[in-house]
Amino acid sequence: MPVGAVGTPERYASATLLPIRADIAYTRAMRIRSDIFVSALTRRVFSAGGFAAVVHKGSDASGAIFIRQRFRDGLETLYGPAPQSMVMVEDRDDRQFEIRLARAEPEALSALIAREQRFDSDLWLVEIEVDEIGDYVPLAAGQS
Repeated sequence: MPVGAVGTPERYASATLLPIRADIAYTRAMRIRSDIFVSALTRRVFSAGGFAAVVHKGSDASGAIFIRQRFRDGLETLYGPAPQSMVMVEDRDDRQFEIRLARAEPEALSALIAREQRFDSDLWLVEIEVDEIGDYVPLAAGQS
């Protein structure tokens, strides 16, 4: 069997090298599934003493993840997937988030979420109550 053929140990020698053809190797990390990311996020928030809940369950493998952050003053911030243009090249396979609506009234966030759900019914919506979200999710460059 040639080197790199399907089923040979050489094909799976490295977790980051995924040869599609024996003579071409692609270096691309795998992106974590949406359900695993959401599960890890909720566990991390709970372990730190915060609150997290899945409001809408999307596609297990690749659903877009939106995060609704609630503050003690009643205002909320919505985070959504960052466009690829905002993601640094070396982080292209990691999930990155951007602020879609900052410290707004709950009704405004609900309207924006409803619009997103009409566009993409496979999205995830996670509500969290923590003071600083940057400790739990990676924010795109320029977001804080």
